[in-house]
Amino acid sequence: MDGAREGAPEATQVADRFHLWQNLATALEKTIRAHRSCLQEVSGQDAPIKDDIGSRTEPAQEPVQRPKTLDSYGNEQPMVARTHQRYAQVQELRAKSLSLNAISRELGLAFRTVRKYANATSADELLAPTFARSSKLDEFKPYLTRRWNEGCSNAAQLYAEIKALGFTGSRRAVQGWLQPVRGYQQVQQEPCPPPKTRHVTGWLMTHPDRLDAAEKARLGQILARCPELVDTAGLVRSFATMMTNRDGHLLDDWIAAAEAGASPYLAGFATGLRRDHAAVQAGLTLTHSSGAVEGTVNKIKFLKRQMFGRANFDLLRVRVLRYS
Repeated sequence: MDGAREGAPEATQVADRFHLWQNLATALEKTIRAHRSCLQEVSGQDAPIKDDIGSRTEPAQEPVQRPKTLDSYGNEQPMVARTHQRYAQVQELRAKSLSLNAISRELGLAFRTVRKYANATSADELLAPTFARSSKLDEFKPYLTRRWNEGCSNAAQLYAEIKALGFTGSRRAVQGWLQPVRGYQQVQQEPCPPPKTRHVTGWLMTHPDRLDAAEKARLGQILARCPELVDTAGLVRSFATMMTNRDGHLLDDWIAAAEAGASPYLAGFATGLRRDHAAVQAGLTLTHSSGAVEGTVNKIKFLKRQMFGRANFDLLRVRVLRYS
């Protein structure tokens, strides 16, 4: 915007509402990712029942769950062991008052990697994003649990059944799911997999009237467990209302509320709005939009991609004029 300000100082700059909304979505997604533990579903199912072969079955004291740090065969994953080792090394050198650059040279790691390990409170914090990832098998786990409880324990058969239902993963994934429950007659119903961060972001950025009952229910559960996200959700919806109703005069109040809120990412977004305050306020007040300009820019980029970057400016000019 500095170039436009210098080239046309008397012109009124209007921020593009699409990019304002997109930047808000980025800040919101980072906020939700920081509270990923609030996305976990709570399950209250019964414990599995041990099959004693020929004797009566008795309830197990604790359900058998394979630790997330182990692979399908009970061995510690190399990535987990490496993370714990590196974390211990970085923290040990940090305790000796070595700088991050010195630790980077000592361990042969990139500076950003060392900084990440130095700032983490534990190795589990570094591993959490990895184990929070979803799997192709997640949506089929309730079916596998039901079939196991019905007496089907053959991995090949279970794989064939869920493949017919649309599973696109490998048989090894089914074998890995079966490994920790071998020897149990009944297993507990696994909780629903936590929603993805981008899904929760979409729910919060969608008008409540456009969410279906299931989405409203899951979002309500998440907000009930995370007061910080309640504050964030209120800020997002108030910004949406301000943008839809063109209430640009409320911008200063919203910026102040966001900067004082619980999310540092929304506070950073609000601080960025202050830097281009006049243009943002105009974008939230006037009916003008730079959407037409953005559309033209997108079309030019599309034409450039079609030519794989090998055409000169003259050809690009002809194509732009031809398709205008």
